Amino acid sequence: MGTKAERRVAATLVSAYHEARLNELVARVADAVDRHRAGELDAFEVDKVIHRYQRAARQLWTFCGQSGAEVELAAHTIRRMAEDGVAVDWWERGGTRH
Repeated sequence: MGTKAERRVAATLVSAYHEARLNELVARVADAVDRHRAGELDAFEVDKVIHRYQRAARQLWTFCGQSGAEVELAAHTIRRMAEDGVAVDWWERGGTRH
């Protein structure tokens, strides 16, 4: 486990990542609601999108951890993904059961 300052930096990175990915997921729900209002999707189709959002957001929350070593591990992983040009498609992950 790193120093208090290192944990704070890790927590800030993970929080920013979490918020950015949540914004992407919420945009999917907003799009579905807009399409429902326009008559393109029925209520059941929107409901499927909302359930998928819930699964994806839960997996994202689990990945990001909440404290201590979990946050530091998540921060390390986020840094490595950025260096390697790898991105997790949380929406896709929400479509399957793990």
